[in-house]
Amino acid sequence: MSEAPHIELNTSDYPDLDPSAPSNADSYTNGHSNIQNTKDSILSSESYLHFPHHPFSFSDNHAAAQSAMETIQNHPVTQNMKDTVNNGPVAQNVKAETAKTKSEFVDLANSRTTPDQPAATGQPLTHYHSMFYRLLSWKNPRATAISFAISVAFIFAARYLNILRYIFKGLYVLLGLTASAEIAGKAVFGNGFTSQMRPRKYFVIPKASLERLLDDVEQLINFFVIEFQRVVFAENVYVTIAAFMSAFISYYLIKFVPLWGLSLISISIIYLAPLVYLQNKELIDAQIQQTSDMVTQQATQFKDLAAQHTGNTVKTFQNYAGEYTSKAQDMIGNARRRSMSPEASIKKSDFPDAPKREPAAAPSSPTPVAETAI
Repeated sequence: MSEAPHIELNTSDYPDLDPSAPSNADSYTNGHSNIQNTKDSILSSESYLHFPHHPFSFSDNHAAAQSAMETIQNHPVTQNMKDTVNNGPVAQNVKAETAKTKSEFVDLANSRTTPDQPAATGQPLTHYHSMFYRLLSWKNPRATAISFAISVAFIFAARYLNILRYIFKGLYVLLGLTASAEIAGKAVFGNGFTSQMRPRKYFVIPKASLERLLDDVEQLINFFVIEFQRVVFAENVYVTIAAFMSAFISYYLIKFVPLWGLSLISISIIYLAPLVYLQNKELIDAQIQQTSDMVTQQATQFKDLAAQHTGNTVKTFQNYAGEYTSKAQDMIGNARRRSMSPEASIKKSDFPDAPKREPAAAPSSPTPVAETAI
């Protein structure tokens, strides 16, 4: 049988492959020593397990395992893997994105200032106006996207998870554990476990923090109250029209779409509509300007037509008024002339004819005769 072909390398021609070369003594010795130490530690640990006659020592076994773990952790391969994971391109990208996201949230929190432009009534707006404007304008895209994702997740959680039920479950589990620990501790050791963990002073909310929280809640409530009034009284007519269309569509959608679906549609429109507008700002502004010009032109035509009809109506009314005025003046003049010449106005035929014979005398009644008394 022929021997298998093999290749022999002359290590003298390639000094890097020769472990005995002086230049490779340290690296090969270090790697060999680390591998040998790991091997010795593992064999030492196995010796305690495979030889029952050997007295078992937990401290020695623990020390051997710890030594093996340290050897593995300090091995160059492990260090290179750690360096690749911690300082590689993926880790650097994650760190950069985390830093940018944190910076955007800080910028969003710092934008909570009262706007310089007041409302149409002259009263100042709340600092939530500037914060929500910055949030929905996608000036901080990472912060806006995260808040949108959290809102959608909360809607789905409220739909598919019985949050209130889980709250009660967590509450009864916590109270049951604390009560059981207290009773078991008093029964076994004479002192309850829960009472031992009780703090020396219960936690309270500081007054300053509570006042800041209440002031913040007040600002948030006033934000919705002011915005509702601004929409109702058409401070921005386009926003009022958009709110009208939303309410009109929601009135019919609520018959077919559940409340959580309507909430999901609303939150999607609130977040995505400004993004679509910003991505197509020039086109949308041109269409809005064209529509505004068309509406203005049509309103001008209606105004001119109304003015024309109003002028014709006024002229017709003036003509009728002039005619009726002249007739009334003629009637008044005739009445005055009649009142000035009463003889001319009285005719002979207006009076009855005078009698021509004297009236006959009426017959006289007989004179009564007095009767004698007997």
